[in-house]
Amino acid sequence: MEHVPPPAEELVILDRELARLDLRRSQLLTRRTWLLSVLNAPGPRPATPHASQFPQPPAPAGAPASFAPPAPPARTRSAQNALLVLGGLLLTIAAIAFTLVSWGQMGIGGRSAVLTAVTVAALAAPAMLLRRGLSSTAEALGALASVLMVLDAFALYLVAVPEAGALGYAATASAVLAVLWAAYGLLLDRLRLPLPLAVVSAQLPLVLWAWAGEADALVFAAALLATAALDCAIAMWFKGVAVRVTACAGLWVTGGSGLLVALAKSMSAEGPAGAVVPGALLLAGAVIALVGARRAPAALAVAAGVVAGLAAVAAVGGVMTAEVSGGWAVPVYLVCGGLLLLGVRAPLGRPAAQGLMWAAGSVTAASVLYSAAPVAVVLVGPVAQLGRLWSEAPYAGVRGALGATDLPWQEMAAAPVVLLAVAAGLGAAYRSWEGVVRWAGPALSPGPVWRTAAATFAVVVGWAGLTVLPPALNVSYTAAVSLQSMLVAVVLALALGALRRGMTGVAVTAWVCASVGAVSVALLSLGSEPATYAVFGALLLMFAGAATALEGPEDPSRSAVFTTVQAVVVCAAVVCAAVLAVAFGASMGLAVYEAAPVLLVVPAVTAGLGARLKGHSVALPLELTGGAVGLAAVVAALGDPPFLALVLALCGVLAAGTALRPERREAAGYLATVLFVLASWVRLSASGVSSPEAYTLPVTVPALVIGVLRRRRDPAASSWTAYGAGLAVTLVPALFAAWVDPHWLRPLLLGVAALVITLLGARLRLQALLALGGAVLALDAVHELAPYVVQVVGAMPRWVAPALAGVLLLAVGATYEKRLRDARRLRDALGRMR
Repeated sequence: MEHVPPPAEELVILDRELARLDLRRSQLLTRRTWLLSVLNAPGPRPATPHASQFPQPPAPAGAPASFAPPAPPARTRSAQNALLVLGGLLLTIAAIAFTLVSWGQMGIGGRSAVLTAVTVAALAAPAMLLRRGLSSTAEALGALASVLMVLDAFALYLVAVPEAGALGYAATASAVLAVLWAAYGLLLDRLRLPLPLAVVSAQLPLVLWAWAGEADALVFAAALLATAALDCAIAMWFKGVAVRVTACAGLWVTGGSGLLVALAKSMSAEGPAGAVVPGALLLAGAVIALVGARRAPAALAVAAGVVAGLAAVAAVGGVMTAEVSGGWAVPVYLVCGGLLLLGVRAPLGRPAAQGLMWAAGSVTAASVLYSAAPVAVVLVGPVAQLGRLWSEAPYAGVRGALGATDLPWQEMAAAPVVLLAVAAGLGAAYRSWEGVVRWAGPALSPGPVWRTAAATFAVVVGWAGLTVLPPALNVSYTAAVSLQSMLVAVVLALALGALRRGMTGVAVTAWVCASVGAVSVALLSLGSEPATYAVFGALLLMFAGAATALEGPEDPSRSAVFTTVQAVVVCAAVVCAAVLAVAFGASMGLAVYEAAPVLLVVPAVTAGLGARLKGHSVALPLELTGGAVGLAAVVAALGDPPFLALVLALCGVLAAGTALRPERREAAGYLATVLFVLASWVRLSASGVSSPEAYTLPVTVPALVIGVLRRRRDPAASSWTAYGAGLAVTLVPALFAAWVDPHWLRPLLLGVAALVITLLGARLRLQALLALGGAVLALDAVHELAPYVVQVVGAMPRWVAPALAGVLLLAVGATYEKRLRDARRLRDALGRMR
């Protein structure tokens, strides 16, 4: 029976069929439009698009296949071209094999006839193939003809002129082949290979002739530059893309090689007369680059301008520095690089002018980098003072203090000249920025960012030049320290002024320079006791004055740089004060541990200043730096336990005083408790007490009573605050005593006491009692059971331990999720305790 669908379902089916028919009609109309355009268009008809380019409507289930256009015929012409290309390559291989292997088996007539016939046929065939539209085959046979022409030249050399020089014949043959390929490519301009081959062949004649004549390096450079000039002309005047790309590649290779050879000869010239010819070649290369830049794309034109500028600087500078020592040649090249900026106004085009500016910048950057080595010596050399503190050695000027007396300062003395000249130029550009913009307008449109960069680099380079100036002049140690200190003050003042003017980049740069300079002069001052006090005192005043100068109303709109710089200078002032305290202790002849209490003066002062500056943004960094100084005092006192106990107690007093402030109460209170407890333990250990409980219990009992009263008044108070300190005062020293006690009574009593405390903590839900009691109980049990465990482990076979470890891991892994939940519940339970 025929199934008749319900009306709703049948309506859906009809809608789908109508949509399919509409889609198919749209496809056929598109196909018809394309066919009409093909029939009406002049010239060769385009290839037929594949049917997959047209959307096919989905056919319903059970329906016959929808009508579709017949599949386009195979691209027989493309297949034919591919086959012919393959045949041409095989013929090329056969011709090479014939020339190399079978050549000697034929007479002179046969050889000439075969090569002439094959070459002529290969040269003539592309013309006929191009008329028939077989361009790929024509290209393949053109390539075969090119290879045959090379083989003809090789065969002619072997048969006709075997006695001629190989290099000279190769140069002549490459020149003839370049001319023939150029003529052939111009006749058959639809072939893409002959003209690029002619350009490639034209790269060889001059160089090979120079090689054949055993010419010197300058002749080689001239040949390379002449070839580069030919490439430049081809790249400028020929229209084919392949020819121009090949010529540009040859131009960069031959021109760059010629310039490098000329540069090497210029730098190795013995006098100005010997540098003239290399300089002329460099200038010729610069002219070639500028001529080529006029019609080159923008990026290549800029690169050509850079090459031209560098070549010009090398040419002029090479002649002028031929008799100048290495270090003092740098200022000459720097001046030549600066003169390149005059070319910005020349009618060279915007890209080439930009290249000249980049070349000038490159010369300047290279000069600065060359002069950076003495700066590094001056900044790193003072580290040597750490090995001879206050040695009061009679230095031979500041160079002796830097440990750099053996360096070639005669050549390095030019460094401050270069750096200060660059800084002066950048500073002048910053001050006269509008004039710079008008001058560089045709080549570059510098924005405000460039002006900020100029000011920033001027600060860095100027500071570097002034830093290296005292060693370059070899002034005395005292004068060098004074000059470096004054430089730090000037740069710091510059940073403050720039920060107030909103020049954040310049301010940060100046601050970094001032910081590096301060560290360098501080290390340098360690060679003399008076210099140490003078320099660190001056630095303390500088940093304190800078922090005061940065003070302003608390405004959320203030730059974060203000706050950061202010915090840093405050911390630096604290460090300088700490060094002065250490120096005072050393001047008094105190041992290291004896000077620790003197060092605590610094954290005491910072704690007082922090109380006065409460709520200020620098209060916390100030107090943290003071705390770091206090930690240094504790480390210094480690050599003597009584002094260590004293220092810990004094630190506890400072922390307790800080805890009086509401905003520091929690952190400082815990710290004071820990410090007092540590002080008591160290004092007991230093006194050789073997029964610390007699001294700690009188402290623990009142402390626990006070804790009970505190908890009654404030049930929300933490058990650590109420009972932690009192319990730790006795439990920890008793634990140490139990670990070194060979008898059983003390460990037993300690274990019972720890068990009682643990049970009380669990019953009363007090975290401090549970944690302290449990930890002491566990450690006491480990101490008592350790000998028996060692005996048992020694009696067991060795495989038992890894087996037990494996079983334990398997058990834990099998119940991992459950153990994890138990650990979380335990953590939550401890967290809920007070």
